[in-house]
Amino acid sequence: MIKKDLELERQWNRLLQHLADTIGKKPADLNGVLFLIGVQELGRGRHTFTKEQKQDLMHIAICKVLSYSGFYELEGLDEQGWPHWRPTQKLPHFDILDQEKLLKMHVLEYFEKEMEWDLGLNLNDGE
Repeated sequence: MIKKDLELERQWNRLLQHLADTIGKKPADLNGVLFLIGVQELGRGRHTFTKEQKQDLMHIAICKVLSYSGFYELEGLDEQGWPHWRPTQKLPHFDILDQEKLLKMHVLEYFEKEMEWDLGLNLNDGE
């Protein structure tokens, strides 16, 4: 593992611990964190969701976090208040590990920007 990957994993573990401290349960994996982001973006709080709605929530989260790189933009909300996103550019072809790294980087960015959690990211680097 290269230094950049090790740092990403350290930041990821800090996020998981922060989530455990905040909600009382540590998400098992990236999918669990994406589900939480989807629930947050839907804005309905604690709720029982169907399996299909859980998949939709994860899709909302993926679109939200990938919007930071300009891959998606919010179209608006439907009549039930669910956000809808549209792709704005084609995603590059990544293997599964690179996809996971990209999502983790943007999930970390989400919690820093949207939740104002300090996870030790340097979001202003390169700007």
